[in-house]
Amino acid sequence: MSAAPGHIARRERFDLCETLVRVGPDAPTLCMPWTTRDLAAHLVVREGRPDLASGIWVPFLKERTEREQARLAAQPWPDLIEAVRSGPPGWHPAQLPAVDNAVNFAEMVVHHEDVLRGDGEPGPRREADAHLEAAVWALLSRMGRLLFRRVPVGVELHAPGRNSLTVRGGDETVHVTGAPLELLLTAYGRRNVAEIEVSGSPEAATQFETASFGL
Repeated sequence: MSAAPGHIARRERFDLCETLVRVGPDAPTLCMPWTTRDLAAHLVVREGRPDLASGIWVPFLKERTEREQARLAAQPWPDLIEAVRSGPPGWHPAQLPAVDNAVNFAEMVVHHEDVLRGDGEPGPRREADAHLEAAVWALLSRMGRLLFRRVPVGVELHAPGRNSLTVRGGDETVHVTGAPLELLLTAYGRRNVAEIEVSGSPEAATQFETASFGL
């Protein structure tokens, strides 16, 4: 099984599954207390059980979602990885590459990093190639305003070899510099493991560092 050119979400899915095979079912993740087994089960519920996936966000459905996730997590590890690798069911709109890229790319790349950086230490654990970096930068261009909306100061993103990207306006602006993948992790609330530089006034930098990020 291989990913077609341009199907970046599927390619990232396959790379995540390779990492899951390598680290095993009981490795830590950034989504503690979840282990890799729990994280894999979460991905399967999210795609395969839309009737339960809302329990990720809706409190009164949470117990049902957690029961199904625990049931899936208890299956043999190779079967669980295969369920992640095979992707959404045949009826799911994300079977179309364009839809898959739109709704699943961020999920796959961020959770891949949740596994790779499960020890909580900052900095890259893989070398992102040009295709991945371009896709991540495009994602930040589309969703940056949403992901940084709760930051109380202006935010301008900088990545090597790319034009600056203003994702938040304000009287004071911080300049956040790093590789696209590091900026994406910051945007999704993984600031503690992201290797970035933040410049601006001390007050603005503090406001940025203590802000809430993500959806």
